[in-house]
Amino acid sequence: MKILAIIVSYNFTKWMDKCLGSLKASSVPVDIIVLDNGSKDDTVKTLRERYPEVTLIENKSNLGFGKANNIGLHKADREDYDGVLLLNQDAWIDTNTLAALTTASRKHPEYGILSPVHLTGSGDKIEHGFSAYSGLSDLHRLPEDEVTEVPFINAAIWYLPMRALREVGFFAPIFYHYGEDKDLANRMLHYGWKTGFTPAVFGYHDREFRQQTRRSFFRTERVYHLSEYANINHSFGKAFAPGVLAVGKKALRSFAKGRWGYGLTYLSMALALLFRTGEVIKARELSLHVDLRNYV
Repeated sequence: MKILAIIVSYNFTKWMDKCLGSLKASSVPVDIIVLDNGSKDDTVKTLRERYPEVTLIENKSNLGFGKANNIGLHKADREDYDGVLLLNQDAWIDTNTLAALTTASRKHPEYGILSPVHLTGSGDKIEHGFSAYSGLSDLHRLPEDEVTEVPFINAAIWYLPMRALREVGFFAPIFYHYGEDKDLANRMLHYGWKTGFTPAVFGYHDREFRQQTRRSFFRTERVYHLSEYANINHSFGKAFAPGVLAVGKKALRSFAKGRWGYGLTYLSMALALLFRTGEVIKARELSLHVDLRNYV
């Protein structure tokens, strides 16, 4: 199979050898493209010196996650790749992981998104985000099925067959950074594709050092509700409730508890979502009438 690994980078040097080294060691050959979003460290220089075989594209500005990945996805479509591996810059895989994912994709063609089990960077436990999405908590008690279906897995390590992406489309331009993976998973569901993971193989996501802050909490809230507003599994009227009205209710509950800062932030978020209604309608139309040329 012809596989393209796509990595969006920003100050990539810290993880470069683990990430790219794991792809070079893969039992399944894989081409690699790195889309750099304006790194301030030695990412570009180091890539050119150590990994000349990697296709490097230097974006003139920070395009965010989705738009940068779309450049790689267009390349995969244009050059007739069978599938793509989306890999975060702070993630890496075992030697046999990609082989298992591609095998599972052939044997279970109904899956549009496949992922290994995500471990922490140290590899000693299941990564927190993956645990929340998969329901797994014990590394020693994994499912025995070849593929386990789940509603969602974050896009740190995703294998996607191009046949699914050509039907569903790429990352929606309305999302800058975060939320675009949830939106794409929603669209996969709409078009009848499943999301799942292969319990027998692993990837590693080195993000346990990140701390939850008030800012990151509200960022997560904002992109979640935007993805619900754009969710084509619901009519626009029904999507308005979890997308906008739910934020207004959170504002009212916060005010009722005397949490004025939270209430004002939620109120501002609800208004911002309302102001983006035109963009949301356009995104929903793009998702319902897919034309890959519109995914910039």
